[in-house]
Amino acid sequence: MATTIVKHEVQNFDTWKRGYDDFTPYRKEAGIIGASVHRDSENPNMVIVVHHYGSMAEAQAFIGSEDLKEKMQELGVVGRPEIWLAEDIESTPF
Repeated sequence: MATTIVKHEVQNFDTWKRGYDDFTPYRKEAGIIGASVHRDSENPNMVIVVHHYGSMAEAQAFIGSEDLKEKMQELGVVGRPEIWLAEDIESTPF
């Protein structure tokens, strides 16, 4: 399994969130099996998105896709996003 953590600023969180939600079918089709959305406590337009994938190949394909880049631009992402890609080693629920 693999995880991506993406941090970026958006022009308007509510507009971005509606578009993110509308993109759900594409995200599922791309192999995302879990997701969470977070906001910076001091800047409500700074967003952190965590996606979990069934494989590293799915994660790499999604973050490199033109569809994702176009959607991010369409939804008002400001500047270049910070993207971390990680191989999942362990998960411990408490």
